[in-house]
Amino acid sequence: MKTHRKTLACRPASAVAFLFAVGLIPVACHKGAQTTKPPATEVRNVRDVYHGVEVADPYCWLENWNDPEVKAWSDAENAYARSFLDRLPARAEIEARVKEIVDAASVSYGALTWRPGRLFAVKQQPPLNQPLVVVMDSTDEPASESVVLDLNAFDPTGGTSMDWYVPSPDGRLVGASLSVGGSESGDVHTFEADTGKPLADVVPRVNGGTAGGDMAWSPDGKGFFYTRYPREGECPAEDMNFYQQVWYHELGAPLEKDRYVFGKDLPRIAEIKLSMNDRSGRLLVTVQDGDSGRFAHFIVGPDGAAKKITHFADDIVEAAWGQADDLYLISRRNAPRGKILRLAPADSPLEKAETLVPEGADVIVSRFGSSLLASTPSRLYVTYQLGGPSEIRAFSLDGKPAEKPDVAPLSSVSQIAPLNGDAVLFLSSSYVRPAGWYSYDPAQNATKKTALFSTSPVDFSDAEVVREFAASKDGTRIPVDIIMPKGISRDGTHPAVLYGYGGFGVSMSPGFSTARHILIEQGVVSAVAVIRGGGEYGEDWHRASALTHKQNGFDDFAAAMEHLATRGYTRPDRLAIIGGSNGGLLMGAMITQHPALFKATVSSVGIYDMLRNELTPNGTFNIPEYGTVKDNAQFEALYAYSPYHRVKAGTAYPGVLFMTGANDPRVDPMHSRKMTARLQAATSSKNPILLRTSSTTGHGIGTPLAERIKEDTDKFAFLFYELGVKNKPAL
Repeated sequence: MKTHRKTLACRPASAVAFLFAVGLIPVACHKGAQTTKPPATEVRNVRDVYHGVEVADPYCWLENWNDPEVKAWSDAENAYARSFLDRLPARAEIEARVKEIVDAASVSYGALTWRPGRLFAVKQQPPLNQPLVVVMDSTDEPASESVVLDLNAFDPTGGTSMDWYVPSPDGRLVGASLSVGGSESGDVHTFEADTGKPLADVVPRVNGGTAGGDMAWSPDGKGFFYTRYPREGECPAEDMNFYQQVWYHELGAPLEKDRYVFGKDLPRIAEIKLSMNDRSGRLLVTVQDGDSGRFAHFIVGPDGAAKKITHFADDIVEAAWGQADDLYLISRRNAPRGKILRLAPADSPLEKAETLVPEGADVIVSRFGSSLLASTPSRLYVTYQLGGPSEIRAFSLDGKPAEKPDVAPLSSVSQIAPLNGDAVLFLSSSYVRPAGWYSYDPAQNATKKTALFSTSPVDFSDAEVVREFAASKDGTRIPVDIIMPKGISRDGTHPAVLYGYGGFGVSMSPGFSTARHILIEQGVVSAVAVIRGGGEYGEDWHRASALTHKQNGFDDFAAAMEHLATRGYTRPDRLAIIGGSNGGLLMGAMITQHPALFKATVSSVGIYDMLRNELTPNGTFNIPEYGTVKDNAQFEALYAYSPYHRVKAGTAYPGVLFMTGANDPRVDPMHSRKMTARLQAATSSKNPILLRTSSTTGHGIGTPLAERIKEDTDKFAFLFYELGVKNKPAL
């Protein structure tokens, strides 16, 4: 068995002399200072033994963000990164172009929610830093909108973001989770929908980073159920971001009067979503066991009694209310691509459920907390994944196929919102078409573009999209979506940027990005690798790169890199790769496993130390996806690919820009600090290894628009420099 030291073992004593010795004194961080070398980083080896294997950790001391020494080191790394990034050719022109495009982007609407006679939406309105919550009469009358919540007025610094919002059943009130600095630690605030006036009811600690949070109004709108994290003094400090429960708050009542509803017996890493049946007053509680993709479902009746409907082992991955007291369930039991069950009444034993839509050749999409399965009085709308692209299919309530909305090829559907009757709205986009809301009315069998449709400040008519397939190490066909300037020759001379993720069953669906056009303008090929670990081809595709099989996804991405070169789109010295979060882990694996296949990478908020990851709050939730060092086979797999442990001295590593946010609740920034230090010490090349840490952001959720412009500028400037892009006059 392994022995495990406590995190405290990584905390060095403060050493002022050391700060001076390595240049981590405040002078090194003065604005405008020229720092030509990264700060020296002292090796302080700590050793662990896992299942008889001794593992050295030379930079464990960089884990402790509360240590002034670590913050000084981070400041010095930022100074070095800024000294490099700020001097890159055409950086000012790149920033001007990024800002021009972003600021000129049209208004866009998301998270539509219909309430009787009114439509709520989240409105992005560049150049405002944060979105608005608005209410309007219909999708055809955006001019009728009024503002419920303007985060830019709520917090003029732009530092407060919205995690989610929920209107009351009658549309009179709105609850919203608001958090600061990218922390995702959200308190629920309540507002009058007609006036935007805030109510006195503010409930703290409802939302968190990985586990998230939710609320559901009571049918009469006099209060709401909410997810509650522990409060100070209720548990040890290490449990403060765990043990979610469901509580109820009555409007106007003091918080001390809130009552416990459900959840004391749930796992430590439970993640909860709530859905109220306004007709019956029953509350559906969906519980995920960490990031496992395993769900249990409970129904809480008006009397407060909770009944378990499904267990984690039942393979029911989604449940949604029907039009009566019934539930539609997405099941993967003996159906890895999914099938639809109907359970009526909702609290019946699961074995009483009838199969409504059997498993087919394509994948039924299930997404925790998202609206991709919708029922109307006589229709059931189901989103299907087609290996990346997606579409909507419709069924009658007895499971027979019905007329369906028109969705363009090689595009994606990211939300379905029921309207009156059997009509629905859906949000769709593609690589070259901005996101927009469409309405579908089965009475006319007509799909129409609504007025809630984004326009683009850049024209993608100069680009083309193709899908090709790379052959992975074991022969698996890996889709590669390629977005490129029209008419380019495939002579291997073009710069290219390849993106990947491959984890947690998340599908890489076609999505629109105005910033991508900056690549097109400069003759850069942009590509997306659809690798195993995602959900594009069902649960089997996901599990093929999870736990001890994680290496498969890395092999897939390496095959995609080789494919781009073999097919003449680029060559290794003109190829860059990008990814974030789990995609940052992917970047780390490529840096350490295939450093000669590409020239540079931008890796954001990534996970690199796979042996210590589970000791972080977020890492605990990740165990069902990655595994644990406590299991011998899983430890061996983790240690075999852990990027931090696979860095080898004397290797010519490519250029790397690590980006992280100091307030990240999902991936501890210590990963980026440790990986940076180890690569800087090991590389034999002259390529830069940079660490950019933002003190005001987190994992990327809720980042103010102005900060996103700065981030994009640094990314493009770094990539163009590394790939030898000469910046055409368009910039």
